[in-house]
This record gives sequence, C-alpha cells and structure tokens, in this order.
Amino acid sequence: MPLYFKPGSDSYFSNQPPAIPSPGKNSWLGDNLHSDAPKDKILSSGFYKQGSGEALVYAYDYEEMKVCVEVHGKFTVSDETGNSVEVTPGSTFYFPKGCTITFKVEGTDEVPEEEAYALNWFCGLRPADSA
Repeated sequence: MPLYFKPGSDSYFSNQPPAIPSPGKNSWLGDNLHSDAPKDKILSSGFYKQGSGEALVYAYDYEEMKVCVEVHGKFTVSDETGNSVEVTPGSTFYFPKGCTITFKVEGTDEVPEEEAYALNWFCGLRPADSA
C-alpha cells in the first residue's frame, strides 16, 4: 500500500481553507486527505479555521476529532449540555455523531478582535467535501 503525503505547500499553510456557510461569515474548512474506503467508512481530514465575531454552531451528523493547532485571541468550544472549555494549542476533541458544538473566537487585550482566530486540524468519518 502506498503512503499518501501532501507537503506544507499543498496544505492549509499555503492556502486558507474555503469559506463555509456561517452566520458571521467567519468560518473556513477545507478537506486535505481522504481514505480510500467504502462510503460509510471514509475518513476525511483537513483544516478548520474560525475567525472572531459570531460563533459557529455546528450539528454533527458524523464522528469527528480535532486538534487545535493555533489560537490567536480566546477560543471557546461548548456543547449543548453547557460544558464549555477555553482551548489552547495542542488540545484535542472528540465530537460524537448527534452532538451540537459551538465554536467562538474573541479578541483579547493582546490580540485585537479583527486579528483573532483559531486553527484546527480535523479527521471525520464522512465522505470527501461533505461538511
């Protein structure tokens, strides 16, 4: 079986992910790699960026895991039960199918609102480009 590889020049670090529908028009997500598997077992991975402003509320209809790569400002993730965490780089998440998650980024005294964002890598059990 071959190894699949994309250098940094072909990943998020050279191209911002495409915009996704969000109330604040401040969310981006791009698939980067996909497994070669039957449709119900495909793994898709890539980068998700959330900018400051209105929060993104996302209802998961698939399983997903995320790793926070960068935070500039304050990044908060919460669920429908009221659990809320302030996220730092290196934090990891598991979002089970059926949960609703809120992603919020805000500026701080050190990072102006317009420069605040959070960058995450994700891997989800879903077909390519179906987020």
